[in-house]
Amino acid sequence: MELTERFAWEGRRIACGRAGAGPPVVFCHGTPFSSALWQPFAEALSRDFTVHLWDMPGYGSSSQHAGHPVDFGAQADAFAALLGHWGLDRPHVIAHDFGGAVSLRTHLSLGVGYASLMLVDVVAIPPSGSPFFRFVQEHPDVLGGLPAYIHAAIVRAYIQGASHRGLRDDDLDALVRPWTGDDGQPAFYRQIAGYDERFLEENERHLGRVRIPVRILWGTRDAWIPVEVAQRLRSLIPGAELALIEDAGHLMHHDAPVPLMDEIRAWLAGR
Repeated sequence: MELTERFAWEGRRIACGRAGAGPPVVFCHGTPFSSALWQPFAEALSRDFTVHLWDMPGYGSSSQHAGHPVDFGAQADAFAALLGHWGLDRPHVIAHDFGGAVSLRTHLSLGVGYASLMLVDVVAIPPSGSPFFRFVQEHPDVLGGLPAYIHAAIVRAYIQGASHRGLRDDDLDALVRPWTGDDGQPAFYRQIAGYDERFLEENERHLGRVRIPVRILWGTRDAWIPVEVAQRLRSLIPGAELALIEDAGHLMHHDAPVPLMDEIRAWLAGR
């Protein structure tokens, strides 16, 4: 499934695509990833659903302009505009990592309705951010000027740490590639520097207003965001369900693709 569409929004170029037929399902990726993580799952679901993928501005195949904010607020505004462009009314939304906070803000602060929401190892509530993440926030300009080979090695090590089982070289290459080159390298550090936890605090204050079905999936070996965060998130969302996936890290897509696909199908079938 290719991102063959380009949606122009406030000077940005958002790469997106859709396929299949049936009820709409929209996938939201996280950082430092792209819609490529969700592509195999979207393809598998396209027989029964109309699946929608997009790269957030600053990520993947979308534009990476230095002057454009890439924080949670900007991404939520972009998501709401894209859903309007697609003409979707109450789609099912499945989100990973940063996409969790974006989808929650789009629903809670912008009033966009969903049929259901599945949250997979998400950034959603404070605190968040690894020591590396915080270091980058303090030195974005210095790191953006690193020699390309050192930068590539840092990004490879960082992304590899998101998987409990370890990533194959070709999969790791695909995840690292958007963050290399003259545009990708500074964009990698810029999206971390623009990270603002105040949006997570705002989300947390409003989670009690969620009235849609929510299921939370979490890898028991997530080294980026511990399971305790998932448990607290479930306690804050009325009626939310939580399922723990054994031996999966933050990149459940690669660590446990079959259990993840089973969870997605069962969740959507029950809606």
